[in-house]
Amino acid sequence: MRSPIADYLSQLHGDLLKLTAGRPYQGIPAMAGADTSKFAIALATVDGHVYKVGDAGLEFSIQSISKPFSYGLALDDQGLAAVDAKIDVEPSGDAFNEISLARETGRPANAMINAGAIATVSLVKDAETPRFARILEQFSLCAGRELHLSETIYASEALTGHRNRALAYLLRSFGIIETDPTPVLEDYFKACSVMVNTEDLAMMAATLANGGTQPSTGVQVMSPEAVQRVLSVMTTCGMYDDAGAWISAVGLPAKSGVGGGLIAVLPGQLGLAVYSPALDAHGSSVRGLAASERISRDMGLHFVRAARIGRSVIRDHYDITQVPSATRHTEDAEKLLADYGHRAHILELAGDLLFAGTESVVREVSELPSTVELVILDLRRVDEIDKIAIRMIGDLNRGLATEGRTLALVQNQLFAPLEEVKFFSNRNDAVEWAETTILLRHGSPELMPQRVAIADFAALAPLSPEDVALLESRMVESEIADAQVIRRVGQEFGGVYFILDGKVVTSTHRGGSPTRHATLSAGMTFGEIALGGEGDQTTRVTALGRVHLKVLSAEAITALEAEHPELALRFWKAIARDAYTRVEAYLKDSGHPLR
Repeated sequence: MRSPIADYLSQLHGDLLKLTAGRPYQGIPAMAGADTSKFAIALATVDGHVYKVGDAGLEFSIQSISKPFSYGLALDDQGLAAVDAKIDVEPSGDAFNEISLARETGRPANAMINAGAIATVSLVKDAETPRFARILEQFSLCAGRELHLSETIYASEALTGHRNRALAYLLRSFGIIETDPTPVLEDYFKACSVMVNTEDLAMMAATLANGGTQPSTGVQVMSPEAVQRVLSVMTTCGMYDDAGAWISAVGLPAKSGVGGGLIAVLPGQLGLAVYSPALDAHGSSVRGLAASERISRDMGLHFVRAARIGRSVIRDHYDITQVPSATRHTEDAEKLLADYGHRAHILELAGDLLFAGTESVVREVSELPSTVELVILDLRRVDEIDKIAIRMIGDLNRGLATEGRTLALVQNQLFAPLEEVKFFSNRNDAVEWAETTILLRHGSPELMPQRVAIADFAALAPLSPEDVALLESRMVESEIADAQVIRRVGQEFGGVYFILDGKVVTSTHRGGSPTRHATLSAGMTFGEIALGGEGDQTTRVTALGRVHLKVLSAEAITALEAEHPELALRFWKAIARDAYTRVEAYLKDSGHPLR
């Protein structure tokens, strides 16, 4: 099934294609004529799944989005104290290419402006492996594939980068750069000229979101300490003189580039990347800004809202054969459920259903094989459901329905916006619904009889027709009203009850709360556990709707033992065999208690 998240991104992409404001960056001739119709969005989760739409495979130069990753490399090479001695961590409030150096020390305000980024490159080790080779390797490891330098973009950068040259020599004059600034500047230009696509940038952002570990390869590219500093500086400085408006509206650590790219990071959850080369006055992608703001708002990604991370997860995932309902079925029905039970799946969820947690659920369900017809989401241990989670679950429900499949929820109290989704207050009822649905779809009506004659009871199958007829002649027939208690815990053995039609529920009460054990329907028996005259009733038995019974009373059994001892023995064996079969099935499933 196509993911609702992919559908959302496609719709957003179509909406924002209508934005035609801005123009490509004119300061680098090789980029001035970029095609403004190109537009891509990619979203990568911290487990390596990527949603993408538009021109996500189109390559463009990374430009200033290189800065966070070079900064992280310098931090890991030199340590925080050494880097801080050369580069401050304060917002400049200026454009990306402003000369923002401290009067006394010459320190750049932060690593995200050009002056700070040039200083950053000078701090990357350049010994056994050439500096740019290490920078390129860093970018490639974060992207999860080998990236390359555009010689055309590099030549154009070098030809027009006069202001950056001035910055480099100013930095040298203050001793921030301690060697010849020319090789440093060349490596800075090369770092900006590395070619990436939108999917690469999403994975690079996701690497930061994942604490420095590349989600797909598992390689630890950057230390957690370096990531913490990088994201902190991105939060306050990544969008230059537009940082305040950005953090208010979007609320994510971010970095833009004049190549048209933009990344944003939600720590612990995802990386977002957008490409569109038409820029605004601050040097950021017009569509990139609009897309980021919409996605943050629609998906609840603002750091203030999404601060509780990593708790909304799938705790368990199984099919209903592993947790059968308390309803007893006929032997043939049980066989069919064993063969077809894998067509109904249950996902147990816990924690907070914000975007990241719900995305993992949606993806898990979307990737289920087409043979899965019924999906049950158990939400009883979910603490909070955000509006984006409600929207995504609703979209998932509609998507499954278009394929003839059904979504159901288990939770104590249904959220009003999810009224369209099938709802159960406990898992047993949801599993019982799934079993009934499967039996009706893949079996025959005989598997779920509404009325069963005494001669057709499975418990009496070992007996001859003559034996059954004699037993039935000694039974008493009765009608039981809905909710009437038929047997109570502690009562002496009262006989064996045969359900001709209707249903009963067996339960016990502990600590004032009822615990449901089984739902019995037509063709089933109860009361026999205390068979023998000395036992007591161990469960309460209550009518679930109107019930039609026949009872072979304790007195009738005593008389049978006296008058027909051999038949009484055969009856005893048949009932004991049936009871043993049911107890064995219960013990088999006791590892999944009904809640």
